[in-house]
Amino acid sequence: MILADLQRDGFARWPGLLDTAECDALLASLQAHLQQADPVIRGSEGTIYAARQVQEFWPEAATFWRKPPVLETLVTLLGPSAGLVRMLYFDKPPGQSWALPWHKDMTIAVAEHRGPWQHFRHPTTKAGVPHLQAPEEVLRAMLTLRLHLDEVTDENGPLKVLPGSHHTGKSLELSGEIVVLHAQRGEGLLMRPLLAHASGRSREGTTRHRRILHLEFAATPELPEGVRWHRFLPLAG
Repeated sequence: MILADLQRDGFARWPGLLDTAECDALLASLQAHLQQADPVIRGSEGTIYAARQVQEFWPEAATFWRKPPVLETLVTLLGPSAGLVRMLYFDKPPGQSWALPWHKDMTIAVAEHRGPWQHFRHPTTKAGVPHLQAPEEVLRAMLTLRLHLDEVTDENGPLKVLPGSHHTGKSLELSGEIVVLHAQRGEGLLMRPLLAHASGRSREGTTRHRRILHLEFAATPELPEGVRWHRFLPLAG
């Protein structure tokens, strides 16, 4: 079912990936490390609403996904040579919400900006880490796992997707039926980077957070043209 959904729609829901106790434990550990992490992105009131390269300051980032059924599913979908290449954290705290326009995830974290390249584009630096827009062949061999640490409703800015839009490559063609993805706490969402997606702001006055761990996996530790991943954590550990 997951494989068929991914191939057809570019995303697949994964209910019940974590239970309430597991969510509580992950959040407690993550929030303790976020307070000491550098850099994190804070709102005007000091509330942390995003962090990049979470695997570099949170020890559990290298372990909690290396358990069944996640590990077996990743091997099935990406192969045994796959690994984690980036982990992000997002929140939409009450009173500190934000929105993202329609886009596709085409940027990867790399070891350095050393060109020239034929197929990599748009070198940038985010939180001190070099990034490049990857060629389509690299992006098609990647998979994102979003782990919902809070329930997601219309109240706290759910993700919106365009099913099947990953088939159009890097082109952002906003046609077709938009699907709004609500989620239970502990639910996972698998998605291809080339799936068009967006999200709106939380509703004014809400008391809900929308905390999400965003894990990016690649099928192989090698990249073309001598480019290297910033970090590559193999599935086997």
